[in-house]
This record gives sequence, C-alpha cells and structure tokens, in this order.
Amino acid sequence: QVTFVQSGGGLVQPGGSLRLSCRASTIPNGEFEMGWYRQAPGQQRELVATVTTSRQTNYADSVKGRFIISRDNSLSVNLLMNNLQPNDTALYYCNMQVGSRAFWGQGTQVTVSS
Repeated sequence: QVTFVQSGGGLVQPGGSLRLSCRASTIPNGEFEMGWYRQAPGQQRELVATVTTSRQTNYADSVKGRFIISRDNSLSVNLLMNNLQPNDTALYYCNMQVGSRAFWGQGTQVTVSS
C-alpha cells in the first residue's frame, strides 16, 4: 500500500502561481509513473500531468505551457502552476500508477478567483 503527503494549493487570483508537492511513503520496484489529476465540482477526474521514472512527461492540452511537473527524487513529485485561471479550480490529486494499479493522495484544493 502506498500513501501520500500532499502540500501546497490554496486560493490565488487569476494569473497567479501555485506549487503542489507530493511525497510517497514507498516506491515500487521497476518502472512507475507519478502525476497529478484534478476534479472540479460536477466533473469527472481528469489528467493534469504525469512523469515517468525516466522523466518523460505528459500534459493535458489545457495546461501545456503553464504547468510544469517535476520529480525531486524517486519519492516526490511537484507541480508548478503558472498563469492560473478560474477553470483551473479543482481538487488536485497526486497519483502513482504501477502497471494497472493506481494509488491516490487525499486531494488538495486549488481555487482561482478574484
């Protein structure tokens, strides 16, 4: 079982920046992927960005050029969010994908509002 400690998030004005961090309790052997997903009220959970153990990244079209995902080490993943907009408001979840198994953090609220 993998658990996570998420930090960051909060309230920011449009155009502002926030940084999310996530640290896993353990890592599996072999290749795995870590990333961030988000879920807005009344919406399905959607991919934001992912990064593999070989540091290949993948971004949702809606955040390309604004968000940057990075890994400090094997256990931690960060998400720098720039030029935030109201439609970025959501609960952001840290994720680890090991083959077909998915592990989720508890969620961190990001609210973009003036």
